[in-house]
Amino acid sequence: MADARDADSRDARDGDTLGDWLAARPFALAMSSGFFSFYAHTGMLSTLTGRGLSPRAVAGSSAGALVGGAWAAGLPADALAHRLERLERAEFWDPAVGAGLLAGRRFDRILRDMLPTTAIRACRVPVKISVFDIVRRATAVLDDGDLAHAIRASCAVPALFHPVWIAKRAYWDGGILDRPGLAGLAGDDRVLFHHSASKSPWRTKLGVPRRPGMVTLVIDELPRSGPFRLEHGRRALALARDATQRALDTRIVDGVVRVRA
Repeated sequence: MADARDADSRDARDGDTLGDWLAARPFALAMSSGFFSFYAHTGMLSTLTGRGLSPRAVAGSSAGALVGGAWAAGLPADALAHRLERLERAEFWDPAVGAGLLAGRRFDRILRDMLPTTAIRACRVPVKISVFDIVRRATAVLDDGDLAHAIRASCAVPALFHPVWIAKRAYWDGGILDRPGLAGLAGDDRVLFHHSASKSPWRTKLGVPRRPGMVTLVIDELPRSGPFRLEHGRRALALARDATQRALDTRIVDGVVRVRA
């Protein structure tokens, strides 16, 4: 049975367009870390759901956790896009003494104002959020509890944000060890992975992860955003939205669909 499933997955990747492959059977969506790549993730997801292709589960690290978690909580991708397009640095910029520049309290307020629910168990689909357990020096996957805390922990880039404490454990950015945000998905899940091609703060080489039953979408040449370049993020959102439209009509080659912004 497993062999038949794997063969079916290989055949579909070799012959189908991305849109056909996604429409054929239910799929989970994983989105990578990548600093402020939540703009690109949001543009991609906006196009995906606009074509009636909604994931049955979401997983992610950092930027991917923010977008996947917000959508799973009931916030439409277009509504998230509208909020991000209006985001200003002063809204989340709260320097404070501690193990990082920003306390994160303003970021927490943004999340709680934006999310339709802050209970992970109340989300419309299962949510798996990767975080870095500072004491254990290992990836942990949060799939229960407070969604805003989980997202903020997964986005807590070392040196930029203070660690986030949940149930007496301190966490930092999930992308430290799980850049793809795939740790929460079972090996036999059928997965669309949106790979952020931008460099992370702790790596220079960005390989495209591969695993059975997974198709990876890569959008090249997106503008790189950051807290002092939010206008680049807004541009990346629009470009990713348009690029995903083209990607859905592009044939999969060796498990990857690659398009230019």
